[in-house]
Amino acid sequence: MENFTLNSLVLQMEGLEVSEASMYPVFLSFLFSYMFILTTNVGTAVLILLDPNLHQPMYLLLCNLIFNDVLGNSIMVPRVLIDVLKPPSERLISYYECVVQAFTSHMFGTTSHTVLMIMAFDRYVAICSPLRYAAIMTNKMVVKLTLSAWGVALVLVGVLLGLTVRLSRCRTLIANPYCDNASLFKLSCENVVVNNVYGLTFTVVLFTSSMGSMVLTYTRITVVCLTRKNQSVNRKALKTCSTHLFVYLIMLLCGKVNIVLHRFPQLEDKRKLFAILFHVIPGSLNPVIYSAQSREIKQSLSRSFENQPTV
Repeated sequence: MENFTLNSLVLQMEGLEVSEASMYPVFLSFLFSYMFILTTNVGTAVLILLDPNLHQPMYLLLCNLIFNDVLGNSIMVPRVLIDVLKPPSERLISYYECVVQAFTSHMFGTTSHTVLMIMAFDRYVAICSPLRYAAIMTNKMVVKLTLSAWGVALVLVGVLLGLTVRLSRCRTLIANPYCDNASLFKLSCENVVVNNVYGLTFTVVLFTSSMGSMVLTYTRITVVCLTRKNQSVNRKALKTCSTHLFVYLIMLLCGKVNIVLHRFPQLEDKRKLFAILFHVIPGSLNPVIYSAQSREIKQSLSRSFENQPTV
């Protein structure tokens, strides 16, 4: 039976239920995944920053997605790795660390949507108004789009967590592998109707805006490509757009599955695992997909290897 402690600053993390036999395989799987995320994302970002040929709006905006993936996984995965090796009774976390982790987790999910929305706008301008692209997508515009993507996420998530930290706490168990807003406000014995209403509104507005902008953007791009006669340009446009759309669908699918699993208490273990994969899968695949599909990134990578001194 759960203990009731008023406003305890030490919380217990339920974490993943891992048997002794599978403890180290699970640990190594997440460790290698995290190392892969760091290597591919940081490597792609360094390549973009060091190669002047990649100093284009599309790749500079991609750096936002890379930074978001690294930050979101760096706050969550190391903590999960530590807890996997601990017995459940020793999986303790301070309340303040838990709030920071929840804030970062929700920033990761929200910024994934807002960054992909501004990247879609970049593709829209490049394909639908190619002659005006350089005039519209200036460095100043890239900065504005970047600030808007992170600023909107900061405000939305700030209000979300602000409504939660105002609550007093009478429980100490975080029924999740890492802290999020729902697991935090469930610690309270107060009325959380406001939290639930805002959380639902937050989710509906974010998903509606995100999916709506994608549908409108790609519908317009498709119409332009169908009416334009230049087949080679159309193929290049559709290739870059398919890459962006594929990344968006991966992120959307991971989020949707996580939300659906919340409705099935009998699948609690799978929900916990997928809550982690929601961070890990996009973070692992995004740099690989963009690097594999982008001719400029592949050429830059080839030049980097060619310029390596021979022994």
